[in-house]
Amino acid sequence: MSSAFVLGFSSLTGPRPRNEDFCGAVTPDGHELENKGLLAAVADGVGGHSNAHEASEYVVRGLLADYYATPDTWGVFHALDTVIQSLNRWLFAQNQSQRQNAGMATTLSALLLRGGRYYFAHVGDSRIYRFHEGAFQRLTHDHVWDHPELNTVLSRAVGLDAQLVVDYGDGELSAGDRFLVCSDGVWNRLGERRMRDSLALHADPQDAASHLTMLAVAAGSGDNCTALVVRIDTLPAARLRDALAHTSRLPVPDRLKAGDELDGIMIVKVLHDSRVTVLYEARVRATGQPCVLKTLRQGCDGADAAALAHEEWLARRVVDAAFPQVIPSPGRSYLYYLMTWHEGATLGQWLRQGRHFSPAEAVDVGMRLLKGLGALHRLSIVHRDIKPDNVHLGTDAHLRILDLGVAASDGQDFGEINNPGTPSYMAPEVHAGHPASESSDVYACGVTLYELLTRKFPYGEIEPFQHPRFGDPVSPTRYRPDIPVWLEAVLLKAVARDPGGRFETVEEFLLALEKGAHGRLRVPRKMPLLKRDPAMWLKLLLALSLVVNGLLGYLLLAR
Repeated sequence: MSSAFVLGFSSLTGPRPRNEDFCGAVTPDGHELENKGLLAAVADGVGGHSNAHEASEYVVRGLLADYYATPDTWGVFHALDTVIQSLNRWLFAQNQSQRQNAGMATTLSALLLRGGRYYFAHVGDSRIYRFHEGAFQRLTHDHVWDHPELNTVLSRAVGLDAQLVVDYGDGELSAGDRFLVCSDGVWNRLGERRMRDSLALHADPQDAASHLTMLAVAAGSGDNCTALVVRIDTLPAARLRDALAHTSRLPVPDRLKAGDELDGIMIVKVLHDSRVTVLYEARVRATGQPCVLKTLRQGCDGADAAALAHEEWLARRVVDAAFPQVIPSPGRSYLYYLMTWHEGATLGQWLRQGRHFSPAEAVDVGMRLLKGLGALHRLSIVHRDIKPDNVHLGTDAHLRILDLGVAASDGQDFGEINNPGTPSYMAPEVHAGHPASESSDVYACGVTLYELLTRKFPYGEIEPFQHPRFGDPVSPTRYRPDIPVWLEAVLLKAVARDPGGRFETVEEFLLALEKGAHGRLRVPRKMPLLKRDPAMWLKLLLALSLVVNGLLGYLLLAR
């Protein structure tokens, strides 16, 4: 266990014939601690049920196992909620399918410590407290009915209903903080003052947990008594960025040319040179493996270096055939990373070379692009720069999505090397200042397919720093009359100005392309003038007023 945290726990049966509480914790080390954190949980099976202990144990064990199996790119609350909802569905299904399991449910209070923050998830009447600088703060709210005769009856529990609402919260950690997670057998008998005094008296978490449960039993608690105490001695790295500090502190290599060698990597040629990054075609000398080397230009700052390190971190976690794969490069003496090399060209290169895509070819490209993007979205990663130049068609007939340089993951907050996106492919809400999302990726895919077919943009080309106004998209059949009506409807839905008018997910977009003419999409109606320009009626009223006033003036002068 990391020296940053010290944990202790105790669970006593008390006067009950069986202990229906269950508690557990996972205290990982190294990168798993930095990426996922320490997770501890207490569950109290619904009293009186024959399978109450089984419910509490199943939920705690399931949470502790499955949370650490979620992608590192998921946010904490997304990961916890996904796991807890899955556990609730399984437990509720058991209730419905077998009579002896009817009513089997459990409370759940889970505490997660990662970096410089704490997070919690809570359902039921177990509780979580924070002991901070002498103050004893309750973090959770009991889910019981407010009626005096029902104030011990749970209104929410895991397995109680098909739909479960979980309370979530978070906050900043401080060295010296202590957290108490306990069942109602402890807090209901002792009260907050006695629990606070016990934590103040016992600095060791195991001593504190044991003292709390024994004190509750001695005080006449009629329930099982479980207490789990965590003490924070030192704060680990506050962000994953700190774990990448070694990589980002490496020096940027000088400008390389064909024949140069770097850490056993021989440069073949420059592939792409942007304002910040440089891509080289290269070859691993020891194995002969072709690869792509990505690094920064000289003069870039620390934020650019941290962003490139994060891009590599992200790319390592996207293990899918629709993306180039990161090649391990131990012993690096410079700031760069290696990716697999694939012969072929991007869609943008094909367009510049004059290739014309038929509707059938565009649909095929679209389906493969959406499948790859779906794999990214399932990791809670938004690409933010889908465009023809970032979609590669290999000579091996595989389509690959390139460049995660401005990709954003749900679980991490990092800077970026460039502005997030290319203006003509950015959704209207992104231009308006809203963050990019899965919906804006859907929009960019729609624009990409529209351009493949027409070599135009649905709202016209947008230049950097331009503030565009979006009305109705131009129908692609204006440029390509051979585009089927159903495909026109799909494209116009994908590039709808309002996110609510688009496909909700890439899977829905993909299904529309797969159904083709058998789908039921219709070409959307033109947007009414007043909806496109809400101030238009004022302009019309003003114009009418000017005309009337002018006419009246003329009549007065004519007299």
